[in-house]
Amino acid sequence: MDTILTTYNGVEFTIGTAILEFSYLLAAILFVYGLKLLSRPETARKGNLWAAVGMVLAMITTLLLHTDSSGSHIKMTNAIVIILTVAVGSVLGLIISKRVKMTAMPQLVSFFNATGGLASALVGLLEFSNPGNESLLVTLLGLIVGSVAFSGSMIAYGKLDGKIGNVSAGFMKYINFLILAGLVILTVYILMQPDPHAVSSLVYILFAAALIYGVLFVLPIGGADMPVVISLLNSLTGIAAALAGFIYNNQAMILGGILVGAAGSILTLLMCKAMNRSLMNVILGGFGGGGTVQGDEGGTIKEISVSDASILLAYSKKVVIVPGYGLAVAQAQHTVHELEKILESKGVSVKYGIHPVAGRMPGHMNVLLAEADVSYDKLVEMDEINKEMETTDVIIIVGANDVVNPSANDHPGSPIYGMPIINAEKAKNVIVMKRGMGKGYAGIENPLFFKDNTRMFFGNAKDSLQKLVNEVNTL
Repeated sequence: MDTILTTYNGVEFTIGTAILEFSYLLAAILFVYGLKLLSRPETARKGNLWAAVGMVLAMITTLLLHTDSSGSHIKMTNAIVIILTVAVGSVLGLIISKRVKMTAMPQLVSFFNATGGLASALVGLLEFSNPGNESLLVTLLGLIVGSVAFSGSMIAYGKLDGKIGNVSAGFMKYINFLILAGLVILTVYILMQPDPHAVSSLVYILFAAALIYGVLFVLPIGGADMPVVISLLNSLTGIAAALAGFIYNNQAMILGGILVGAAGSILTLLMCKAMNRSLMNVILGGFGGGGTVQGDEGGTIKEISVSDASILLAYSKKVVIVPGYGLAVAQAQHTVHELEKILESKGVSVKYGIHPVAGRMPGHMNVLLAEADVSYDKLVEMDEINKEMETTDVIIIVGANDVVNPSANDHPGSPIYGMPIINAEKAKNVIVMKRGMGKGYAGIENPLFFKDNTRMFFGNAKDSLQKLVNEVNTL
């Protein structure tokens, strides 16, 4: 494998080097192909597998064929450590994937994202002190971005798991701006030194400041905004991985990181548009939940019985189901699919209205319903389902709150004002399934519950849906 093929600018290219570079090219093709398959729910699983094959290929060829500047291969002791680390991580990942509940999937995504950010930050921290490192700017950027992704993802994990509450965002944006400015100034100062390695102690201050920024910029974010920050953190982890790839001149890391960073950035912009937020507000931590709505709360709540709800559904022509986090908590996706099939057997058209930020992460509801084998063509995005609201006989809201809150349209003082929503109030009849009258994740009142065409169906989502299934079956 060490036979020299050619020499260019004093660098020798061997058969092993050629095979390694070709494997990176093939891995990149598999990454792109996998990403393309991930764009459609029905092919997403295959996309994951093809991308994983590409990563395994890059890891194996790197382990066997990678050489340093002196032409030496990876030492056996280092190879053993790498193999053991990968094996332990694979086993832990398999165990976690088998045990994690669908409701905890957003937390799991945040945790995995944090590990990627930490790995990239540690690469920057260790490689800065390497005398042979000539990519100091890239190293510092990787350290900063990886640190922000790590600490921010851990805070997101705590918030999604209910362990960390929201902090008022009024003053946080100014603190975040000052820390960002400090990170830029400190980075420039280090790079301007005649011997940057002589001030390596400042790198630890940079590391600590980036960790603090990651905490503070995620801390005030709440409500229905969490999917946006999860997407942003995911893109940061990808960027950090790409920067680490530049440090080691590893094309597989660079390409993989660029793809993750680009996909995450595009998704972040799309989510910001769906939430009517600017990207600058996301970066500065300038948005979050809290607040109340004036004018509609305190009205009359009207309940509906199982029999009345069943008759209304069974004799409708068009029914739209809007799933939310409450559906995931109750693990009611299979039951709602059963109700869908029974209604269709009676000639009722049933669709699912999917809001882009329903749940706790992008695509949460799509994944949840796919688990129950709901047909992908029944999952209709917000903009399209809104066109059908006025011709919808019944809309069933299962555990959703903020994504159907008309305050986003009607109340300028609301924290969610301007956020595009599913216009459930325009349907002829609205059935809201909730455990009680508690406020949603954004912590604000929902005037929809008091509308004349709205009826409340209280109880656990799974139990309530099962009652409807049983009752509709008898009609």
